[in-house]
Parts: sequence; structure tokens; C-alpha cells
Amino acid sequence: MPARHAALVAIAVLVAALPAVADELPPLIDRDVFFGDPKVAGAQISPDGRWISFRAPHHDVMNIWVKRTNEPFEAARPLTADRDRPIRGYFWTEDSRFILYVQDKAGNEDFHVYAVDPAAPAGEADVPESRDLTPIDGVRAYIYAVPENTPGQIIVGLNDRDPAMHDVYRLSIDTGERELLITNEANVGQWVTDLQGNVRLAWRQTPDGGSEILRVEDGRLGEVIYTCNFEESCFPVRFHKDGRQAYLMSNKGEDVDLIRLILIDADDGSTQLVEVDPEGEVDFGSPIFSDETEELVGTTYVGDRQRIYPRTPRLEKDLSFLKRTLPDGELSISAQTEDERLWIVSVSRDVNPGQVFVYDRNRATVEKLYDARPELPTEHLAPMRPLRYPARDGTEIPAYLVTPKGADPSNLPTVILPHGGPWARDTWGYDSFAQFLANRGYAVLMPNFRGSTGYGKAFLNAGNEEWGTGVMQHDLTDAVGYLVEKGIADPQRVAIMGGSYGGYATLAGVTYTPELYAAGVSIVGPSNIITLLDSIPAYWGPIRKIFHIRVGDPADPADRTRLEEQSPFYHADRIKTPLLVIQGANDPRVKKAESDQIVVALRDLQRDIEYLVAPDEGHGFAGEENRLAMFAVIEEFLAKHLGGRYQPGAPTEVAERIEALRVNVATVEMPTVPEAGEWAKTAPLPEPDAGLLAPETLRYQATLSLPGGQQMELDGTRRLTRDEHEGRPVWRIETSTTMPMGEATDVVVLDAATLRPLHRSVTQGPVTVELAYSDAVITGLMKLPGQEIPIDVALEAPVLASDAALEVVLGALPLDPVYQTMYRTFDVQTQKVRTWSFEVTGRETIETEAGSFDCFKTLITSLDGEGGDGTLWIAAEAPRATVRSESRLPPAMGGGQIVRELVLPRGQ
Repeated sequence: MPARHAALVAIAVLVAALPAVADELPPLIDRDVFFGDPKVAGAQISPDGRWISFRAPHHDVMNIWVKRTNEPFEAARPLTADRDRPIRGYFWTEDSRFILYVQDKAGNEDFHVYAVDPAAPAGEADVPESRDLTPIDGVRAYIYAVPENTPGQIIVGLNDRDPAMHDVYRLSIDTGERELLITNEANVGQWVTDLQGNVRLAWRQTPDGGSEILRVEDGRLGEVIYTCNFEESCFPVRFHKDGRQAYLMSNKGEDVDLIRLILIDADDGSTQLVEVDPEGEVDFGSPIFSDETEELVGTTYVGDRQRIYPRTPRLEKDLSFLKRTLPDGELSISAQTEDERLWIVSVSRDVNPGQVFVYDRNRATVEKLYDARPELPTEHLAPMRPLRYPARDGTEIPAYLVTPKGADPSNLPTVILPHGGPWARDTWGYDSFAQFLANRGYAVLMPNFRGSTGYGKAFLNAGNEEWGTGVMQHDLTDAVGYLVEKGIADPQRVAIMGGSYGGYATLAGVTYTPELYAAGVSIVGPSNIITLLDSIPAYWGPIRKIFHIRVGDPADPADRTRLEEQSPFYHADRIKTPLLVIQGANDPRVKKAESDQIVVALRDLQRDIEYLVAPDEGHGFAGEENRLAMFAVIEEFLAKHLGGRYQPGAPTEVAERIEALRVNVATVEMPTVPEAGEWAKTAPLPEPDAGLLAPETLRYQATLSLPGGQQMELDGTRRLTRDEHEGRPVWRIETSTTMPMGEATDVVVLDAATLRPLHRSVTQGPVTVELAYSDAVITGLMKLPGQEIPIDVALEAPVLASDAALEVVLGALPLDPVYQTMYRTFDVQTQKVRTWSFEVTGRETIETEAGSFDCFKTLITSLDGEGGDGTLWIAAEAPRATVRSESRLPPAMGGGQIVRELVLPRGQ
């Protein structure tokens, strides 16, 4: 039997383990059993009940397989033959004609949607053809709905026009043809369809970090029907079968802590409570809907363990039968036929990743399909125990503890395993990390520190701005103290290990409490919160604000100071603990630079640092050989520093992979942090609030001081009116300027909701300019005496309006005394996109002929080095308007300075 497929290997070699403990521990279980690909996983049944599909290795990579429902597994055939990247999920179309799945390349998370016909004959690769339905490079596709009444079409989101925004399309599975339904120019983060596939609701984040749910009518955003602030959660789940109401998860309200399930009327916004946790312990978990009747038939909650509450006698009867018939554990319904006669049901528990069954409701029979990992010796695995421990301020922190089976739970080498997210939580059940570590002799604690989800909004919001030096990390530190106090952990042999936020918590642990840990393992963990936030993927644009609120805004000077204090990179000299850093080269969330910079810093300090990088992985290791290589290195690293057991040696291909992943830290270079101007070229634009505007006429007087002492007086009038442009509501900004050489008129049309430019028309004597804006291109024509110059400029990312219209947009931003942002504009004269920074430097009272105004003083600075900097004083009271401005013309326009003041009293 090949070594990589050995199920149980009893290894006699123990590294620095205490003989008394070693005698009590069960046999050493091969790494492959924990982290190798399962033989079968992810079973589903087609809606018509004719097929059972699952994932299994094909060419040593997890692919999709299918068999007839009444056939044995031996008759199954592969449907996909991906040799580079495992397929991690899939589902059936409603008419059972196709299986749909998403796939990226090397972990870059640019997911495409693929379709494969299970009944199609095999092609050249011995599998049916898989068709890429979204074949656009650099695009991340979302599947919003698979409507039952149009099974040949799905509703998808694509960010091909704007990397930060997903437009909505109806996509034909048969042909791949796409029909644009909605252009997302309003920062919408999620679109919700009714059961017929009509887009009816939109969810988006507000400029202050809250959330709002809007009605969608005929492809256009309607009025806001529900809002919640940044400390609350509100999110639509799906539509009610009546087509009028929608299910919503929300904890809105001063007297509400736990997320509840409510119904909202999509027409008038009225709500009614459906259910809240009967035990008053945790947030609402998930609903169970009937495929046959579309009604809500059950709900689930996850406290220490899962709880299911049936809402119909039929489901209550089903659950009662399944609990009597199946092994004890957490029950889940993975899939059903459309008539609900056949279910795919799985049962898992702390020492078993799951057994999968087919339940026939009509016959009241259960047939076992497979064990998720039949080679796993469950008798040697360790129970997981829920517990609560007190934090230093008395707050009770929920956690899960796993100690080695057979060993006295005292004075054990221990691993603290914080979860990722951080807005997530650990749950009771089988955890391969925890069981692997327990089998090696370690106690494992998985804390749901403050900032974790599931325990109410107060517990979640307690983690706001509390990374590293705050309560989120204190809760992990106090977990170690608790285990030591209880005699479970040996204080000299404690490690911390985690992925993503858990990787950050590892770095923070060895930075701010270096005396606490004997080793640390950071897997795709950020080391510098500032560079982490500055490199948030573009497709997270609609939710960027919540990162700035819950973590911090690098553009805010006060926040930036705190973020530097909370970033391990800036305090690498405090780290004394041996550290293993693991990274995927293509990670779009925590970029490789996050690991490179901490590795270089520790190397230069001559600290004990090891580094693994997988060139074909992203945010976590999906490939089997990469996983096995990673855990082989982890267990040897922990054994060296904590004295646990480890399995020496590795199969040839894994050993070769280990060497391929190992990085000589002497060769790592400090990454270059992009300049602000580079970041501004593609960064999401700031989000103005059109509600801060109002129709009005403003009159200005200005003085232009030119080089050489010459001065010129200018009079200007700016009119803001509501209008329509090509059938959509807009703001029309018309500016007329009188100067010695004549009069100029500039008319800019802005989208009424987003205040993005749609059209601009400039007339000055014989010169005219007409521009049409989209997020991808600006086109138009400049007419000069005897000459016409076409304009066709491709955009890397959308721009804001320029000149007078820009002032209107800047005035609608969420200004406060420390507000900062960056933006782009299009310069008509040079036909170039320019980048700028914008910041509020304070508040001042400005006196002009128009009156006295309390103003935000703001500074505009060019990031491209081409000049044009200036200062605006913007009235703080809505409707906002520029009261005074001082700006310097770019050298390309001859230099000089313009000072302009509001002279006509507002409202006249």
C-alpha cells in the first residue's frame, strides 16, 4: 500500500514527549487521514431524483462525479477533470439538466460559473464538456438566484464594468448569452430576487457604515424600506411565497441584542417578528424552507450545540424519526428532491466528520450512502467540550476544549486556535485541526473571543477597534491564563496558531505577549493592518466602510496611529517567539506582502523564523499535496518547540512539495508599499449622500491673480436643479462664468443617487466640449475653430465629476473633523485621469457678503504631481455648498491663484 494512503501508522518515535503521557495516548494517526482528500464528499440529489452527485478524486484532484440514484458507487463516472484546482462546491439546476459550479485560478478568487450536463457523453478528457458561462478575465461572478420557473436561466452578478460593483444579468445556461438587468451604480452589495427570479430588493452599506434595504422596481432602485446602524445587522434572506413579503435577519433596536427572523413587507416596509432564539442565547441561525410548498418549515440555532425547531407537524415527525434511526450527532439536510420524497441527510459529531444517508420520507427508510472518512479511527479521537471562561473584565467567553484522548488533562502542551474572520465563530463538531493536534498530544482551545458573531450585537461590537492591543487579543491571553490556572496547560509549552484573522492573532500574541507563547504559526495572517486595509479587494468595495468602522481607517490620523500600534510589523523587535509563517502567493485578501514584510523584519532581527509559500494557492491551501506538506511542517515545528508527538517522514511527493514550499528567508525582499497616487488610480470612490443637496442658485465672485502681478475679476452663477437624463433622475449643475474674454457655460449631469457624472457640456466662445461618461470609458468631441478633436479615454476605474460639479460632490461626502479620502477626475484639457487626496483639516467660521457660515475647512492635494492643489471651505449645514475657495492653477494652465467667495445670500 502506498505510504500516502496508509490509514493508521503507529509511530514509535516521540519527540521530547513525556513517557507517562505517551503511554496513555492513542496510536499516532497518519496526517493523510486528517488532511488528505476524502474518498467521497458533498453528496447531492437532483431535483427530479434521478441522479446522485458527489465530489471525489479524479486525477488526484477533487472533481464532481455522478451516478444514477439506484446505481452503486462503482458505477459512478466523473463529470469534471480539473487537474489544477479542486472543485469545492456545486449545485443542480431546478430542471435537473445541469450541474453548476464556480472555479477560480490558483486561488485568485476570480470565480467563473461553469455548467456541465450529467447526461452528455464523455469528450476528449473522458468527461462531458464543462462550459464557462462567464468567460471574462479578472471578473468575479456571483450567483444570485436559480429561479424555479425559468430553470434554463440564472441571475448572476458580474463586476466586469466596475471591479467594485456587480451588475445584474440574466444568464442563459444553454447558450451563455447574458441580458443586462441592472447597472449597479449605487454601491449595492447584494441583490435579492423573488421566487420567480425578479430582482426585488437591494442591500447596501450607507456612508456611515450602517445598512439599508431598498425596493427595486423595474430594474431601478426605489425607496429605502429598512435601515439599521453600523452596530446592528439587517440582511434579507429570501422572499416569502406570497411574493409580497421577504424574510429578514435583524437585530435593529436599542432593546434588541440577538438577531431575529422577521418578515418585511416589500411595499410599505412594515415588519412582523417570526422568531427569536427560544432559549435567548444566540443569534438566529438559519431557516429551513420546503422545496415543495416554499413555506418556512423549521429554524436552527447554534449555541454550544445545534438546535433545530420544526414549525410543521410533518417536519417534526421527520426529525423525530431521523433522531431515533440515525446515530447521535448534528443533523443536516444537504439536499432534497423537488417533491421532497428523497432527502440527503448527514450526521456529524465531534469525533466523526459525518455519515451520509438517503432518507425516503414516503417509505420511512434510511439507506447509508457513505462515511465521509471511513478510514478515520473515531475510537481514538478526542471529545470536544464546550466551556466558558472569564475574561479579565468578568465577561464570559464561550470556547471549545479538546484534550488528548486517554491523557490526564493536566500540564499538557497546549495550542490556542483562534478562528478567522474575525466576524465568525467556532462551533461544536469535528475539526480536523483540533483532532490532529490532540492526537499529537496537545490540548486545544478554540475561543469565541469578543468580536465573534452569533452571540448578539453587544458581544460583536465589543471587538470594534480592539485588534491586537484590545479585548479581542486580551480574551486569547486570558484563555491561556484560564487553562494554566485550571492545571490543564503547561505554561512553558503553549503555542498559538490560526489562519486569516487567526494568523493575525498569532502574530499579535507573539508580539504583545511574547512571554506567553513558546511557538506561533501564522497561516495567511496580516502583519500590518494599514496595508491590509489599503489592499482590500475591489469587489469588497460596497462593504469597505464596515472595515473602517470595526477595524480602523488608515486615512484618519487618529485611527492610523492606533493601527500602527496594533500592527505586529511595526513592533517586530518585541517578538522573541519562534514563528512559522505560511502564505498563498495569490491570496487576494491577505496579500503575500503581509507575510513577506514580517518575515524580512524578523530575519533582519535574527529571530527564529520559518516561511512556506505556495505559488498555486490563495487564501488557504486547497490542494491536497500543499495541505499535507503544510501540516507535516507544522507538526514538526510544534514538536520541536512544545514537545508533542510528530510523524516523521513523508511520502515522496509530499516531501518534494515541502521543499518546494520552503522559502530561504535570506532571499525575501521587503515589499514596496504602493504610493497613495497608485492606490488612488483604482481605489473605490468615496460615497456621497445626495440627500445633502437641494435645488438652489449660488453666486460667486472670484479674483484670478496671474504671474507678473496681473489680476482678473470673475463672476459666476451655479444652479443646482433636479432633472431627467435619458429617462433617469439626475442633478443638473449649470455654472455660468463671466470674464473679460467672454462668458463660459459648463453643464454637468450627475446621477441622482450616486452623483457620478453622466454627461458634460462646456461652451466658451467658439470652443465646445461634449462628454459622455461611463465607468469604463469617457467619449466625446472637442470643437475648436477649424478643428474637431475626438475624445475616447478608457478608464481603469470610474471617476468623479470635475471643476464646479466636483465641489458639489465633495460637499455631499460624510465630512467630519478627521475625514480623508482619495478620488479621481478627468481633465478635459489634457484628456488624462488625475488622482487627488481630500481631507478635512478643521472647522472655521467664514464671513462673506452672503453671511456667516460654520464651515469644514478642506484641503485638496494632487497625487500625480501635476499641481492644482487648493482649499475649500464647505458649509457644514445642509444643503452643503462651497462658501470660499483658494486654488492654484496647474502649470499646464499657466499657474496663478484663484480666490472665490459666495456673495449671494442663500435662498435668493
